[in-house]
Amino acid sequence: MDTIKYEIQDSIAIVTFDTPDSPVNVMSLQWQEDMTVLSVKLCDDKQKLHGVILRSAKSSFFAGADLKNTLKIQPGDYAQAFKSVEQVKKNFRTIETLGIPVVACLNGSALGGGWELALAAHARVALNRKNSEFGLPELTLGLIPGASGITKMVRLLGLQKAQEYLLESKLFGVDEAVQLKLVDCVVETEDDLVHYALTWIKDHPNAQQPWDQKNYKMPGPSVKDMNFLNQLTLAPAIIRKKSQGLYPAIEMALCAMMEGAQVDFDTALRIESRYLAKLLTLQVTKNMIQAFFFDLGAIRAKKSRPKESTVFVPTKVGVIGAGMMGSGIAYAQIISRIPTILIDQTQELAQKGRAHAEKLLEDQVIRHKLTSYQKDEILQRIEVSHDLQALSGCDLIIEAVFENSELKAQITKDAECLLNPNGFFASNTSTIPITKLAQASQNPTQFIGIHFFSPVHKMRLVEIIKGKLTDAQTVAQAYDYVLALGKIPIVVNDSRGFFTSRTFGTFVAEGVAMLEEGIPASVIENSAIQAGMPVGPLAVLDETSLALSVQVLEQNRRDEKELGLVYQASKSDLLIERMVKEFNRPGRAGGGGFYEYFPDGSKQLWPKLSELFLNKSNSYNISELKDRFLVRQSIEVARCLAEGVLTTVYEANIGSIMGIGFPAWTGGAMQYIYARGVENFMKQAEDFANVYGSRFNLTGEVKECIRRHHR
Repeated sequence: MDTIKYEIQDSIAIVTFDTPDSPVNVMSLQWQEDMTVLSVKLCDDKQKLHGVILRSAKSSFFAGADLKNTLKIQPGDYAQAFKSVEQVKKNFRTIETLGIPVVACLNGSALGGGWELALAAHARVALNRKNSEFGLPELTLGLIPGASGITKMVRLLGLQKAQEYLLESKLFGVDEAVQLKLVDCVVETEDDLVHYALTWIKDHPNAQQPWDQKNYKMPGPSVKDMNFLNQLTLAPAIIRKKSQGLYPAIEMALCAMMEGAQVDFDTALRIESRYLAKLLTLQVTKNMIQAFFFDLGAIRAKKSRPKESTVFVPTKVGVIGAGMMGSGIAYAQIISRIPTILIDQTQELAQKGRAHAEKLLEDQVIRHKLTSYQKDEILQRIEVSHDLQALSGCDLIIEAVFENSELKAQITKDAECLLNPNGFFASNTSTIPITKLAQASQNPTQFIGIHFFSPVHKMRLVEIIKGKLTDAQTVAQAYDYVLALGKIPIVVNDSRGFFTSRTFGTFVAEGVAMLEEGIPASVIENSAIQAGMPVGPLAVLDETSLALSVQVLEQNRRDEKELGLVYQASKSDLLIERMVKEFNRPGRAGGGGFYEYFPDGSKQLWPKLSELFLNKSNSYNISELKDRFLVRQSIEVARCLAEGVLTTVYEANIGSIMGIGFPAWTGGAMQYIYARGVENFMKQAEDFANVYGSRFNLTGEVKECIRRHHR
């Protein structure tokens, strides 16, 4: 066996998982074959065995499936996929029904298939490691736990309790595993793992799984309980409303849970296998695996970080501007143990920024994520002031003020001299070119864009923007800073709107264009949501502020005028400008925009929209509207790649999902193109260009870029 070591010591079978040339154990095809061999060996040897210990030669217990092989499964491979899943379960079932005790020694994390492997043991002992994680995150990859995870977690926790760990992919640490009675004991050393396992085997010679015991009863309310059953009947509707039917894994997980709970254990396993085998053949599953495992993995592996620079550890970071963005950045820093100086024009404004951070921390206390003592300790890391001199000695200063070039330039001139000699300066701009802003800097090589998204405490993506003169060390420092916040960095080159703002602008602009065409606002909003966008384009514009869009438009006009040019505003820009200047509809913060807002928190589309823009003779096709949203954004992403604003497909995919809300089911904007088929996508773009205009045009350069990056 290449991936498993098997030895017998004092009548105990020691099974050690050790995938060659890999930092973690994975369920490769070789491992699956080895598990079949192992199950035969254990059956042959069981008469001379007192027990079995499952352990790992890696720093973690087991990482789960080998997803490279999953991407190779085709729609016609259902029967083979079902057979393979059933074989894995057969091996697990053989181990747990040997008639001798089996103990899993969890020296680190056990996720996905790794946790399902651990559940094949009768007992689990875990090493006391704070960073160990257990659980079943398959739904985040478009899969379901299919190696008995659904069936066993339901029978261990009950239908009601298991939902958060199966339908929400909630992971849990060592302490919670003990509370859930999924881990029997926690020990301090590797030697203690084996010692406990040996003791448990000696004390439980006739160990069985709970579901194999004669008097087994599933925990929690039964599916025959009418009150509970009434609650469960609502679950499919709630899931469908949330997923729009675009994420089959969550619906199949619920089905496997419900159907499996009503039949015997072995039948439940087969039900689970059928759903997993079906998912393995779907394109949406491949899309999500590509994005959330391989593409996100490339970013976490720091593939876009300049390699020559030493790791930057921020010890003091200043933030100028204590508004929504600045206070959000300050909060992200202090919870990441970074001492922070928060500056605004007055002490009162700076204190308001601190109060925002304090409120977010108080919310954590209310949800029992922090203690009051921890909250106070975290707050001690933030200092507020109206005096720029408080920034003296900072490793990094971030200005987070309004989108105004002149204001940002003045702040740069006033503040960057306060940096320590090796420090660097960053702008949290969302649209203004970094090269332009760097003109105000005495050290443009150490000037960079760090674009956070709102709300900062929720949004994981951060866009790092290189100016034309920004050096590699500054890029590396910014990258390390973002990682220190626990966020996901992508590195892009300078351009107006960069990558995310530029691409996101096409989403809202397409919605406004549809309104200008006479499509009812309600149809526009619902089409976007049905396509998988988190919210409609008109609602987004209201939240981000129509007035801000007009400010950006006016800044663009000024910038072009400086160059002796006339900025050509789109029809969408002009419609938004009209909403603000003619109808006084600046957005939600200003009292209303495309929507009206009420004191109870509800909202409705502004009734006058239909009078102003609706052409009742205009026809529309919902499917086409959905495609327009996705195709238009994907074209802009491809243009960014062709122009060198983006340099990698993995950053294009993760940036589009996490930065602009591009639907996760697609795997990201570039993966959407490739999953559609390059030629099919190009044909639809051409058709849209013929009807709706040049914004859908694909130049020869963009087409070549799409083909060149096709994986």
